[in-house]
Amino acid sequence: MQEHKFSAIVLAAGQGKRMKSSLPKVLHPVAGQPMISRIVSAVKAAGADEVRVVVGVGESLVRQVVEPLGAICFKQAEQRGTADAVHSAQPTTLNGTILIINGDHPLIEVGDIHHALEDYFNSRGGITLGVAKLKRPGSLGRVVRDGGAVRAIVEARDASAETLKIREVNTGIYVLEAELLNQMLPLIRGPGAAPSAPDNAQGEFYLTDIITLAGENKIPVSGVRLPSHVAMGVNSQEELATASRRLFYRNAKKLMAEGVVFIDPRTTYIEDAVSIGSASVIYPGVYVRGKTRIGSFCVVEPNAYLNSVVLEDSVQVLVGSHLESCVLRSQSVVGPYARVRPETEIGTDARVGNFVELKKVKLGAGAKANHLTYLGDAEIGENTNIGCGTITCNYAVDRQKYKTTIGRDVFVGSDTQFVAPVTIGDGAIVGSGSTITKDVPAKALAVARSKQVNIENYSPKKKRE
Repeated sequence: MQEHKFSAIVLAAGQGKRMKSSLPKVLHPVAGQPMISRIVSAVKAAGADEVRVVVGVGESLVRQVVEPLGAICFKQAEQRGTADAVHSAQPTTLNGTILIINGDHPLIEVGDIHHALEDYFNSRGGITLGVAKLKRPGSLGRVVRDGGAVRAIVEARDASAETLKIREVNTGIYVLEAELLNQMLPLIRGPGAAPSAPDNAQGEFYLTDIITLAGENKIPVSGVRLPSHVAMGVNSQEELATASRRLFYRNAKKLMAEGVVFIDPRTTYIEDAVSIGSASVIYPGVYVRGKTRIGSFCVVEPNAYLNSVVLEDSVQVLVGSHLESCVLRSQSVVGPYARVRPETEIGTDARVGNFVELKKVKLGAGAKANHLTYLGDAEIGENTNIGCGTITCNYAVDRQKYKTTIGRDVFVGSDTQFVAPVTIGDGAIVGSGSTITKDVPAKALAVARSKQVNIENYSPKKKRE
């Protein structure tokens, strides 16, 4: 697409009563990202010079989300309809082309915006209206044509039975010049500062009336056909779930086109920023979010959760494991039912087994911790074996965390506690059931447990009757 300068007004002031939530509607997450973030990011990526977001309900919360994205917020004092919302963005201070778009249509992509803009610049003036044709238009505004020309948008609640049969709907995308917008808005609002009484079921000032006014003033309106997903707004929790499901599936389809294997892409949840290498296999129930990077030939088994992790090539994450902000080197295996917490690095060909938890641990290449173990604030050398039930006691009575350092080729017996800070030398052996409070030299055997005492022919005294 040829680059054209434009500004954008994003409408995001609505309360969203049908959401039945105290969270502002546009902040509800769709596939892990607030829907308003998706719209603002798409508009910015399409090349907008300036993005103005109209806020209202939950103003301070919305500002915290959109302002870091480079948008400027304008408050709509009262929710009096979409035309009033556009007026609140102070379009009289804008010049050139303006894109108006809803903040609650999270499936819109950059290409959809480019398509609408391209139609506008090719049509040489007037208004471009984004339209879509749907099998079930529902409550969306119907696009009324006369001889093929767009003449009006009729809101479903104001439409006659005949008009409701129309399947072409308004997507909420408008493109026009600032000068024309500023001429038309007062006609919707009425003369002067005080708007005239609106003539519709909601008692609001509809931006859609600008299409009727354009026809009355012989201003051409181009209805550009956009994909059906552009028309999908979110007004309820059910629609929110539907939007997330579609975005997750869209992401899976893109990855499948690049050679990723999904056993069932409709029950797998992959967020936008995730990258996965070819020939990796993703099982049902997996949720991958954040800036996770999965290499090639990896396997992620059912019901695993990965958040901002790095998996090098040929890594296996077994069923039910929870990974967050960690790195797994090539050919390592984690799980089933393991928890790997932030600042952990699992080395090449290392093994972390069932019900093992690691936090801020560097586990060396070929090292193993296979069963029922907690390792925190620790560095463990290559080819070391950590026995079942081992604990690093890293949190002390002074509320400080201390480090355990275990060398390479160490054998740690089951049910061992390391009271940090403590260092275990290379090649050492730690006997099962030990509580290690002092450093262990390299190649030494450490046994720290009470001596076993057997008392023969012992039985407890009988209770007196």
